[in-house]
Amino acid sequence: MRVDAILFDKDGTLFDFGATWEGWAESFLLRATGGDRPRAARIGQHIGFDLQARRFEPGSIVIAGTPNEVTERLLPHFPDRGFDDILRMLNEEAEHAPQAEAVPLLPLLGHLRDLGLRLGVATNDAEGPALVHLEAAGVRGYFDFIAGCDSGHGAKPQPGQLLAFAERIGLSPDRIVMVGDSTHDLIAGRSAGMQTVAVLTGLAEAAVLAPYADAVLPDIGHLPAWLAG
Repeated sequence: MRVDAILFDKDGTLFDFGATWEGWAESFLLRATGGDRPRAARIGQHIGFDLQARRFEPGSIVIAGTPNEVTERLLPHFPDRGFDDILRMLNEEAEHAPQAEAVPLLPLLGHLRDLGLRLGVATNDAEGPALVHLEAAGVRGYFDFIAGCDSGHGAKPQPGQLLAFAERIGLSPDRIVMVGDSTHDLIAGRSAGMQTVAVLTGLAEAAVLAPYADAVLPDIGHLPAWLAG
């Protein structure tokens, strides 16, 4: 096979981005504003979310940013709240965000493990919500490594999480593929010396991702065929 291990992004890769995070954004904004929809809609514009349409803009900071970065963007719009309070609410709502699997994960991940591949997750979400989401999907145990932006390895597009995975499983980065739906994922993969595969279950289009990817696939369900070359 082309690789010995796969490192997945979470949102937009294992889980469909829009189906998961549009509901989260609406819930958070309404909670934070006490149900004031006009105010929630105005604040949503500053993180690239159209509340009325329940849709993210392709350049939204939420797509590839960390919870800390989203909090920084939101902070000026909540003068009565502190940074830690907003961050706590973001993560609480994230833990309860309904996860829509990009493809049925149990059979796919089971098949990949049966092939002898090591698996990991590197997300710019916080580690706590990531563990909750993977546990809820019944797939947490398939991964040898799960890192969030607050796990001590930094956040993408820096390669810290990716290099930590390679070290954890004892493989050279060039025998690992980073799979993600954003340029942050793919740039991190290239920086770490890994192979890179883009998937189209996030909000970025193929033309945006292709310059950073060895392959662009519709979704992670196409990985077995790609692995077989």
